Amino acid sequence: MAAKKLNTYTSIKKRLQISLNKQTDEGLADFTHYLHCHTNGVSQCFREPAQKYLEDKIESLNLNEEPDFQYLLPIKWDVPFPPVENPRFSFIDLFAGIGGFRLAFQKQGGKCVFTSEWDKNSQRTYEANFGEVPFGDITQVDETQIPKHDILLGGFPCQPFSLAGVSKKNSLGRKHGFADETQGTLFYDIVRILKERRPKAFLLENVKNLRSHDKGRTFKIICEALKELDYIVFDKIIDAKHYVPQHRERIFIAGFNKDYFNESINFKFPEPPTKELRVRDLLESKPDSKYTLTDNLWTYLQAYAKKHKELGNGFGFGLANLDGVTRTLSARYHKDGSEILIPQGKGKNPRRLTPEECRALMGYPENFVIRNTGVSDTQLYRQFGNSVAVPVVTAIAKYMIDFIKKNSKESKGI
Repeated sequence: MAAKKLNTYTSIKKRLQISLNKQTDEGLADFTHYLHCHTNGVSQCFREPAQKYLEDKIESLNLNEEPDFQYLLPIKWDVPFPPVENPRFSFIDLFAGIGGFRLAFQKQGGKCVFTSEWDKNSQRTYEANFGEVPFGDITQVDETQIPKHDILLGGFPCQPFSLAGVSKKNSLGRKHGFADETQGTLFYDIVRILKERRPKAFLLENVKNLRSHDKGRTFKIICEALKELDYIVFDKIIDAKHYVPQHRERIFIAGFNKDYFNESINFKFPEPPTKELRVRDLLESKPDSKYTLTDNLWTYLQAYAKKHKELGNGFGFGLANLDGVTRTLSARYHKDGSEILIPQGKGKNPRRLTPEECRALMGYPENFVIRNTGVSDTQLYRQFGNSVAVPVVTAIAKYMIDFIKKNSKESKGI
């Protein structure tokens, strides 16, 4: 008997006319999660809603196939970063953005069994690379419906704790930190999931200022909440400049479940490499002229910088040292690119980084898809500005998996 010809993920999308650009195309998260998890024990978390989605699709498109997954499975994953075939461990990806955490932990042999990201444009980029649509607002997801997993990952929203975010909220008379009802309390969604699912470990990421916010009280609350769940907690501020040519300090918080680890464990984050990096090495040779600043914008930025220099402030544009590292890429980069401007020689205005250069600056691989997904340059700048630096998380992931394997009370570790 001839072997069954595998359906590709792309052919299934085409056949079922799946598109993230359709606001009414609900059910895609359950459907794609089931396709990813149909061979493991967490498939029941997604099967029923995924089955209904498939039945509705077949009916609406007048397709002849039976409303079942039999004609779809197994799948050939023709996406840049397909699921691991023989995973060593499982993880969930919360506040996933475009998948920086996922890239790092998949590289260590991990299987993602649940992901959540509310931003629609980030969902598009994520789906294009992993073949999976994240669930939306995590506050609306019942923790009992999230599959069991070994490691919880989450770069929870940092605006309530960042220096820029705090300054802006203060100027508007708004609360910040845990008093910020829209973002500050999202940390507690991590807490409720940890409490319900009790994974062996977690890794969280946030801005450096989290440690000092509200005179250290915010960070103390976070650590106490995690320790109350019987996790042994470690943290470290790491500058991405040792991994990519960008000064980007972020705090990482790792935790290990006391059910699996002795309290005497001592997890150490990786020491950064010593090599010197240059932004010059990731620049395009012939960037599109549309990224060059207009005369009006360049004149404005120079006048703005001069004004604040006279006032004794440090605000202003930043011309990158091409033989060194850049300033931190932020989510506001799309507005004027002022924090990282690339000089183009005498008599020519500087330019912004291109989205492809931002991809490289954040350590994403060259085959990470950012074009022809329905996502604009503006949104791509936001996505990379909000992302983790992938090589940093990759280094931590390797240390964590090795640490779990060596120190777990269980014989198999992970």
